[in-house]
Amino acid sequence: MEIMMEHLANGFIVMLMITMPLVLTAAFIGLIVGILQAVTSVQEQTIAAAPKILMVFLMIMILGSFFAKKLTDLLLESGNLAFNIIPKQGDFVLSSEYTLGKDGKYYKTETVSDIDKFMKNPGKAPHMQPKDKLHLQKTDADSGVKPSLMETKHILENNQQ
Repeated sequence: MEIMMEHLANGFIVMLMITMPLVLTAAFIGLIVGILQAVTSVQEQTIAAAPKILMVFLMIMILGSFFAKKLTDLLLESGNLAFNIIPKQGDFVLSSEYTLGKDGKYYKTETVSDIDKFMKNPGKAPHMQPKDKLHLQKTDADSGVKPSLMETKHILENNQQ
């Protein structure tokens, strides 16, 4: 999880590295044009737009290869993270054979397959009988099964109450 947060922070830094030169250029040109308009008493709104557009376009042309390099590096890092690093760290979702008990612990469930049940009892309606409820078994504390982010949040909320 820390890897994902760090990667998200890197994405924000790349976003700022790409947008800040363009925003600062537009702000600087707007300031210069505003001062010139105040000195000359020409208060036309469209005069400020053309120099801003031209300078931002010029900055994109000058720094475009730098922007492309940064985005390519971020994309390659994202692909490496998504396909090589994260899958090797283990399961992030609790498998369906485990259920969260009322005490906040995880239990392995054992159920009979619905198809087998209906094949053996063709006359019975397909609704759950009390004897067909999930059977819960305690698992070892170090079974290697970890809760997902949502399950962890639910556990922490229940423990605080």
